[in-house]
Amino acid sequence: MKFFNLSPALQATAERKPRDANRSSRSTTASARSGRSSGDKQEAKKKSAFREWTDALVFALVVMLIVRTLIFDLFRIPTPSMEKTLLVGDYLFVSKLHYGTRTPMTIGIPFTQIYLKGIDLPSTRLPGFTEVKRGDAIVFNYPPEEKPIDRKMHYIKRVVGLPGETIQVRNKTVLADSTELPLLETMQQIYVVHKKDRMYRLSEARLMELGVSEIQPMQNDPAALQIVATPGAAKEIASWPWIERVEPHIAPQNAGYGAYLFPGGRDYTPDNYGPLTIPKKGMTVELTEESWPVYRPVIQRYEGHTARQLADGRFEIDGEIRDTYTFEQDYYFVMGDNRDNSEDSRFWGFVPMDHIVGKALLVYFSWGAEGPRFSRFFSLIH
Repeated sequence: MKFFNLSPALQATAERKPRDANRSSRSTTASARSGRSSGDKQEAKKKSAFREWTDALVFALVVMLIVRTLIFDLFRIPTPSMEKTLLVGDYLFVSKLHYGTRTPMTIGIPFTQIYLKGIDLPSTRLPGFTEVKRGDAIVFNYPPEEKPIDRKMHYIKRVVGLPGETIQVRNKTVLADSTELPLLETMQQIYVVHKKDRMYRLSEARLMELGVSEIQPMQNDPAALQIVATPGAAKEIASWPWIERVEPHIAPQNAGYGAYLFPGGRDYTPDNYGPLTIPKKGMTVELTEESWPVYRPVIQRYEGHTARQLADGRFEIDGEIRDTYTFEQDYYFVMGDNRDNSEDSRFWGFVPMDHIVGKALLVYFSWGAEGPRFSRFFSLIH
């Protein structure tokens, strides 16, 4: 078999073809690598942006949780018990720092009512920079509710009685240690308007200007009607020439309130109530037939002791016969600013210090039936 030699030119061409093929293959591979690299970078960039947003969201939630747990919280007014001071639809900024922040009492999902039942954390109150004062509008957990303290419903009322004071109401006037507590300008209650002649009609437009929206005729006196008004509005109406007088409406003693007020079974009304001595930390009281209905719920429900009255009339606390008891924390007596439309301490008793969440400072937002109430935005609570 003969072999023919290629010419130098053909040999050079033959040698270049494999090299060019290799170069083309390497170029294709490099291009593919470049494409994959670019895609990986874009995917990494997308993942990085998602990670940044996730981290920012988690950080914001953690900060919100810490702030709302330790510094302040936000609440909405659901009922008219504090009108005209606070209106239904007001959103409140409540400081936890004033009286000291409570540490968590239960384990649960933040900002929800979901929690692990049967697990109670040892709780304390961090130091605050002021004490609870008379006249403070406070947010607290509703004492009678049968739940862990921090899972009870939130209420807001005004402090009228301090620990150790004797509180009573006489013909709608609140007295703390015999000192009269006047109504604030924004408080309201029921008044009876006596007209000089039953034919006179009160202008609804003028009443609305004064903030009077509830008007009801008196069944036993056609020349009189009931209104819900502030002290200023009642004084203005009393100055009208066709008005004989305006006076507070006093609930009669036989109005049937005895079964609903605290403590039950006494001849109290919301307008003539007490006297009751408010428990104070370290204060010792004598246990008697008179004092037992007042202090037994405190000893048992809020201070965690078993308490009962024996058949022979003696009193037993944690299995020990006792004729005195010393309180372990402070308590407060609270009332709503809308005095005749408020379920408050007159109905369910004292507010323990460990139930107090904080002090209501301002209305940061308000929404009523007519829409946003801009004039109430960022208004201070007095």
